[in-house]
Amino acid sequence: MQLDPATYDQQLASKVANMSELFAEFSGPTLKVFDSPRAHYRMRAEFRVWHDGDDLYHIMFDQETKQKKRVDQFLPASESINKAMTNLMKLLRDNAVLRKKLFQIDYLNSLSNELVISLLYHRQLDEEWQNEAEILRETLSRDLPVSIIGRARKQKIIIGNDFVIERLPIKGKEYVFKHIENSFTQPNAEVNCKMIEWTLDATKSASGDLVEFYCGAGNFSLPLAQNFNRVVGTEIAKPSVEAAQYNIAANQLNNVEIVRLAAEEFTQAMRGERSFTRLGAIDLTHYDFNTVLVDPPRSGLDSETLALIAQFDTIIYISCNPVTLKDNLEQLIESHQIDDFALFDQFPYTDHIESGVLLRKK
Repeated sequence: MQLDPATYDQQLASKVANMSELFAEFSGPTLKVFDSPRAHYRMRAEFRVWHDGDDLYHIMFDQETKQKKRVDQFLPASESINKAMTNLMKLLRDNAVLRKKLFQIDYLNSLSNELVISLLYHRQLDEEWQNEAEILRETLSRDLPVSIIGRARKQKIIIGNDFVIERLPIKGKEYVFKHIENSFTQPNAEVNCKMIEWTLDATKSASGDLVEFYCGAGNFSLPLAQNFNRVVGTEIAKPSVEAAQYNIAANQLNNVEIVRLAAEEFTQAMRGERSFTRLGAIDLTHYDFNTVLVDPPRSGLDSETLALIAQFDTIIYISCNPVTLKDNLEQLIESHQIDDFALFDQFPYTDHIESGVLLRKK
């Protein structure tokens, strides 16, 4: 993939113009824009592997032509991932055991410079593979801390860790996060920090308690705990919930609870329609939830959750899809006004737009 940092300002300006036009009907505040590093901003990258005789290399598929492209270096990926790409391929090309039926390589990096490399295979992995993978890890770790994961059908072999420990600088304070391989994390770490700082500014005068739907491993919940009495986050993915519990302890927080519930289930629990053993000792009737943060999937919020969050005084809506965000806002502005609106360029050189909206009850 060939990307030209010289075109960055132009592509960002185009996104700003498109967002401003799409949401013009809401007559909201001027869009705040948070840019990205021009290169080496992604902490995650995935590549297919192409076998060409004795040669072996990463490939990606052109979204328009569907043709494969050889990728020896990838400008969006972190410098550590790029270095590992080169070193890894040199070691794999001459290793018949490690390259046999290898079809994909995933990289997970962190600002703290830990790296997990996942090797995906169309065959079962045996002791011989594990021995060679341990040597591979030892060799790669001469440059930076590396873990290797081998994946095949119904197999996952971990050599080292299946996670990285990220350390994010947020407003002069460092937050620790466990990012688990094959689980969702924000790919652009520096823009993610700007997103978290925007939510902190948006809630600096908040009171009462915060509930967050789709909280993942606590990316927003944990830093925001300083602005609220108590925080409850909901997440359905078990690995993310487990990572969140680690993160709460690592950051020495005593006012955050993460529960394994879908947003729809938490909605039913808040209304007293159903009880869930997964809530444990949490009694929702003892919370003063006046602020809600939602970070839904691309499909946006369902009607039941929309109706629930409309009851809160303050809504922070993080969106990865402007179209579904607009649809949801058309309902929310019946009860709330838009006080702040931000564009976060999580995905430079693509059409994808991440945004944040602060709404307060009229």
